[in-house]
Formats: sequence, C-alpha cells, structure tokens
Amino acid sequence: MAASLQNQGNRPPGTHQDLTDPKTWILRLERPERIPGLRIDDVVAGLELKSGDVVADIGSGVGAFAIPFAKAVAPSGKVLAVDIWPVLLDYVDEKAKLENVTNLQTVLVAPGDPQLPKNCLDVAFFHNVFHNMNDRQAYLEALVSSVKPGGRVAIVEQEFDDPIAKQWDLPEDRITKDQVKTWMANVGFHLVGDFDIFQGENNPKGAGMPERWFKVYSRIPASRLCVIH
Repeated sequence: MAASLQNQGNRPPGTHQDLTDPKTWILRLERPERIPGLRIDDVVAGLELKSGDVVADIGSGVGAFAIPFAKAVAPSGKVLAVDIWPVLLDYVDEKAKLENVTNLQTVLVAPGDPQLPKNCLDVAFFHNVFHNMNDRQAYLEALVSSVKPGGRVAIVEQEFDDPIAKQWDLPEDRITKDQVKTWMANVGFHLVGDFDIFQGENNPKGAGMPERWFKVYSRIPASRLCVIH
C-alpha cells in the first residue's frame, strides 16, 4: 500500500507508514479499475506456486494476492495474510469465507517485525509495500529466519521516478532496485527471478498504477537467474 502526498501528515515523524484510516484503504485498494494493474494471474504463474507451499503475503491489504495464492497452494498449502491493520485482516477473512478459501490465516503484526515462525515459508511476498518498512535492512534480517532453505523473497516495488509514484510518496519513502539488491545481499539472498510484467506496455493502461519492478531472491546462487518477459 502506498501513501498519497496529501496524507503525509498522517505519517509519524521518522517513519514510512501512512496512518490513513484502513476503511479508506479498502475503498482505494478495491477500485475495479485497479485490479487489471495487479496482473494477479501472471504473478501467481511467475512464482510457480504449488500445492503444499506456505506463502506470506506481507502487507496483504484487501487480500488481492493472498486469496489467489491460497487457491494456488491448496489443498495442502497455506497462506499467511500479514498486516498491521485489524480492519483489513477482518476484511480479508470475510472475503476468504465468501470464496470458500479455508487455507488462509490472517496474522496481525506490529510495524517493523514480521513475527512469523522460523523456517516456515516457501515464499515471502511484498507488493508495493516493502518501502513502508521503517528500517528495511532490519526487517529483512528478521524475516529471512522464517524462510526455508531454498525459499524465496519476492518483491514488487514502484519505479522510483515513475510519475504516479512521485504523486504517492516522498523521495525518502521510495526505494530503488539497487537498494533492495544490497539489502538482500546483506542477508545472503541473491536474485533468481526478474519479471517485467509491470513495465512499459506490460503495465495495463487505465489502472492508475505506477510502473513496477518484480524481483525474486533466494539463497540459491545468482548463476541460476531466471529472466521472464
């Protein structure tokens, strides 16, 4: 979830988190025109999720990805929808019930700490939310202990200089792919997947979404990099 510049006054000093009312977030995130811009089916396919996988959707918002992820890893897999807002998690719970999704668990966490069990995740996923972490390096250091050997961290983030991103977030609240590469290397993770599904002509028009990059990291050596267009 990204903060609009007019709401920067809702952000406590020294943090990157917009404290806009979560009910307002629901209205923003459930805009019908936004959904094509998420390219949900392409994300699910790119992650190659399979039955039995355990996935954490961190900053799960309204469950736009968490619920499709749960369907993709069923019947024996599980999705953890992780957020700091109880109202959003209640909303995801209700959506999951309506869609008969039974392998999704909502997890309320404090800002800055994923609070997930050790060595439990096949995939930790962020969509346009990792930049909201106050100390990005420290967050990854806490998170990677929850990732299984061979597990992955997948990050989708807005291009730093995208015009829409500039409208949403101040410079200090945006991040670059090079910064993330460094932070991931510091915790022993290397790039293993690079997708351009949110860039250029691949970014659906009319969705009101900035261009984004989508990269996947693992402890697997970088020589196994998979580039998908």
